[in-house]
Amino acid sequence: MWWRSAGVLFAVVACVTLAAIGMARGARVVPGDLRQQVFDAEKAFAATMARRDFDSFSAYLSREAVFMGPGGATRGKDAVAQAWRAYFDKPAAPFSWAPDEVEVLDSGTLAYSSGPVRDATGKQIGRFNSIWRLEGPGTWRVVFDRGCDCGR
Repeated sequence: MWWRSAGVLFAVVACVTLAAIGMARGARVVPGDLRQQVFDAEKAFAATMARRDFDSFSAYLSREAVFMGPGGATRGKDAVAQAWRAYFDKPAAPFSWAPDEVEVLDSGTLAYSSGPVRDATGKQIGRFNSIWRLEGPGTWRVVFDRGCDCGR
């Protein structure tokens, strides 16, 4: 008789487990939510410049980041961070940026962001274009960036 109750218990556990797996698979993040995640990540990334927070800026860079500029491409997180270090040395930010456009692939793994770049007086001096990659649950990092030569 004990094997019947063990069999029933096994069946219940199996059903609960399968139901949980099914719900987890069905719990996809919708594209609008992903766009908002990237929009928020880009705004937070830009805020690091305003706060003069170089370490937080660097945390948004993918290990494989490629930033393109007039002198060519800078490759790798450490090299990009080093190239941007001078922008953080002065007490006031030399420029700012903000996203006004974000799109995410249907796969939810890559995203594009773009928006105006403004000088210290608020005058628009260019646009930035960035590609973000989802590198962990809710963790977006910049893999490609092309902006303007802003105050070098």
